[in-house]
Amino acid sequence: MDELSRRKMLLTGGALGAVGALGVASPASARSVWSWAASGSVAGSGAGTDPQWVWDEEADRLLGAVLDRGDVPKVNELLRTWTRNDQPLPAGLPPDLRQFMERARQLPSWADRKKLETAARFNEARGLYLNILNGIGGGMLSTAIPREARAVYYSKGGADMEDRVAKTSKLGFAVGALDAYRPDGTCVVEAVKTRMVHAAVRNLLPKSPSWSDTSGGQKIPISLADMLVTWHTLPTYAMRKMREWKVPITSAESDAHLHVWQVTAHMLGIRDEYIPASWEAAEAQSKQLLDPVLGPTREGVELTDILLGQLAEQTSPGSVDRPLVNAFARYLVGDRIADWDGIPREPFWESAVKTAWPPLVAFREGLIKLPLVPKIAWTIDEAARKYILFYLSKGRAIHLDIPDANRPA
Repeated sequence: MDELSRRKMLLTGGALGAVGALGVASPASARSVWSWAASGSVAGSGAGTDPQWVWDEEADRLLGAVLDRGDVPKVNELLRTWTRNDQPLPAGLPPDLRQFMERARQLPSWADRKKLETAARFNEARGLYLNILNGIGGGMLSTAIPREARAVYYSKGGADMEDRVAKTSKLGFAVGALDAYRPDGTCVVEAVKTRMVHAAVRNLLPKSPSWSDTSGGQKIPISLADMLVTWHTLPTYAMRKMREWKVPITSAESDAHLHVWQVTAHMLGIRDEYIPASWEAAEAQSKQLLDPVLGPTREGVELTDILLGQLAEQTSPGSVDRPLVNAFARYLVGDRIADWDGIPREPFWESAVKTAWPPLVAFREGLIKLPLVPKIAWTIDEAARKYILFYLSKGRAIHLDIPDANRPA
């Protein structure tokens, strides 16, 4: 075992040992019987089926056929030319795939254009917070979700995490763009492509012995419950943290931000009966779905180290800012999740972040004057800005391709 792996495993040994059952059992077994009421969804009703046992059946069958026919390379080449919401689908796509994509690209009947425009303006005004919370905070939460960490690690993208992070960022930045669901935007494109990637992974991962040996009995990855868990690491978590930070948000902005993520959930293939209709319903669902399944894994620790290492290298060549990155990540998700993720303690920077970040937010929002902001806050602010620039550029430069294999051994 190399020194980095040995150090990380020693660091997290206590946490892994304390909840060792999470390493071998299905995380979903930790939560109670599905009880979230579909009356709290955008559909207003539903069958009440536990989403743990629901997948994206139409997309899964279709992508299984695309994989079996060996069409993935041709499809990926064609899809690289499809980049705008209003753009016709590329000529030459297999007929069954074209028919599916034409249906999948349609916005739900309940999509509200006025709310989507309000959400776009809110995302522009609060982009710094949202990108930090979705990128660093959501990323650290995702690596503490055993099913997600293992699905990422053992899929094809897990072998190149910089590429994987960039691809994941594309959808997030598409959602947050000013033109997200406008004709010239890209959110429809990225959501449909992501939906097809998920379907391909569902067909591929069960063939991976490494994933099967660590899946805790799950036979098919990325159930709708798993997708909802991930969804809550983004809008639900971000809204909760912005409220904790006392960021001024109007009710119209709050409703609109939820709405853009409701539409995105639908576009990703999540059934309307599972999409929360309000922040209260989202918090209730998050408590049942996300909170009980968090825990440590070897794969999650390794992925966290790679993600934070990438960020530190971008914010400061030579990784001299890795302690600051560690401390900021720990501040965003708290000590329990940070320990599960194997994030080292950084006493100086942890104290600095806790002291400097709240007044920095207050200053940005015009709530306090400049003399009350600690000088060290600008070091943190600069690191955050470089992080945003790094991930924005990566988000634009990468193509979201359908995988045709799992992670190489």
